[in-house]
Amino acid sequence: MRSRPSVFALLLLLSLVLVHPGESCTTILVTKGASSDGSVMISHSDDNDLMDQRIIRVPAQDHAQGALRPVFCTAAAIGAFPQYNSFSYPRMVTGDRGRGYDTAGPASIPLGHIPQVEKTYAYFDGSYGIMNEHQLMFGECTDGSKVTLDPEPGKRIFYSAELSRVALERCRTAREAIRVIGELIEKYGYYGTGETLPVGDTEEGWVMEMAPSPEGVGGLWVAKKVPDGEVFVGANEFRIREVDPDDPDMMFSKDLHEIAQKHGWWKPEDGKLDWLKTVSLGEYNHPYYSLRRVWRVLSLVAPSRNFTPWVEDGFTKDYPFSVKPDKRLSVRDVMGLHRDHFEGTEFDLTKGVAAGPFGYPDRFYGPYDGKGDVGDPSRKLEGAWERPLSVSYCGYVYVNQARGWLPDPIGGIMWLGLDKPTDTVFIPFHVGVTSLPRSVEVCNTEKFSRESAWWTFNFLSNYQGLKYSYMHKEIVVLQEQLEKGFLVFLPEVEKRALQLYEKDPSEAVKYLTELAENYTASVMKEWWDLSEQLIVKYNDGLLNEPGNMGQPLGYPGEWLETTSWPNGPTTYQNPES
Repeated sequence: MRSRPSVFALLLLLSLVLVHPGESCTTILVTKGASSDGSVMISHSDDNDLMDQRIIRVPAQDHAQGALRPVFCTAAAIGAFPQYNSFSYPRMVTGDRGRGYDTAGPASIPLGHIPQVEKTYAYFDGSYGIMNEHQLMFGECTDGSKVTLDPEPGKRIFYSAELSRVALERCRTAREAIRVIGELIEKYGYYGTGETLPVGDTEEGWVMEMAPSPEGVGGLWVAKKVPDGEVFVGANEFRIREVDPDDPDMMFSKDLHEIAQKHGWWKPEDGKLDWLKTVSLGEYNHPYYSLRRVWRVLSLVAPSRNFTPWVEDGFTKDYPFSVKPDKRLSVRDVMGLHRDHFEGTEFDLTKGVAAGPFGYPDRFYGPYDGKGDVGDPSRKLEGAWERPLSVSYCGYVYVNQARGWLPDPIGGIMWLGLDKPTDTVFIPFHVGVTSLPRSVEVCNTEKFSRESAWWTFNFLSNYQGLKYSYMHKEIVVLQEQLEKGFLVFLPEVEKRALQLYEKDPSEAVKYLTELAENYTASVMKEWWDLSEQLIVKYNDGLLNEPGNMGQPLGYPGEWLETTSWPNGPTTYQNPES
């Protein structure tokens, strides 16, 4: 029997969503020809403001003929809907998606139902679907759109979160997933914000973008294949531009042109429909909130292109849809992209007064900061922070790899980093596991717990802010040791798993599941050990070492000059006398 939360708790959850509306993520797609090992990679930082940080494994299931699948409302990116028991935490309460979602709380109320299929696939799930047992995978970022609609049963029951889950339950390839999602949008309606969903399999990667329709029913969508050998990045602004009906590597909603023309968003005499200009007002939140991240990723993977960080407006075409990297990217290269704060550029967030004396790169947003679309003519901005790839309010980040030369249970791998990318460890989880560690599937951001892997990383990420330039160096040492260790050990692990798979697939799955448990427990212990060491070592702002406690560190001279210290009380004379 699920207990109902108090009215106060529900109001608190709702108020948190209203104060922090929406998610603002970064997502990257690396094609086979652009990766160093021939895998297809999709990454996603879920920058979600302390929402539901659990990563859940939804099991494969068999369904009776004539069964219906419930479609649940989502609070991700658009806020709570108490009438459907849809909150930021827990994201879903239901008994039909495995143990992870069969938890205490008011049961989720469906917006509607669709015909169920006979068999659904197992997959990893977060705020959005992540990766299924056949190596189909998704990324995500929220985009501004001209129309933002609430859910309405009978008219609009799908948001991108449930769309990605249905695709993972039913599909094996990216093309199949796009067709299924497109049909669901057109038949059952799409609500919420604009969305970008990179979708990939073992062979190719696509980008699917969607927006609510001004008609109030159905929805608008477009998809474009990322050319093999290239890299794509999305950062809270639609990235697809001209829609070419004759391009075999594009798909789009059947009534896109008709609706755009009807509402004055596009005219045939203007030429090919520009998706970004047609359905959105441009960039998200404030100028360069999105485009600076696009510039940063493109400039890091293809420095020879000399991309400029300055553009005319949010509809610029200075940044291509995708780019060929100067060198092929490894999985750790992609992890590194998500850890960036513009270090070494004119926008370096570890520099300047706002970084404090110890180069702290995080910036905390307040009511004075922008929200919504830059294109809104009623908005006036008094100031803004640069928006990097790694932010303090990131809930989790992953890099998925689809590797077609291995059997699906071994080939598909989710490298999961909980909390902020800069300060986490990416732990490998093969899609063949029969369960995820409980520490990964359990997390309530309202209650600190050493049992939760997320809290393990979140604690140290916050604590290091007291002396970032000192503590972060020590975090990086352990981070690299663990991640490089996984990569060194991985070939042997997969060799052993393949041997077991060829004899008995269930034994390979059991082996990978046990390894995932051991990996996670080991990393959590190492991380808590480091946390306890750093608490002592930098206690009270000092440097404390065995036999030499209380060493004063003070502040960097350059920073002191920006404070009142130079004019401090160095004599008894009143400076105003």
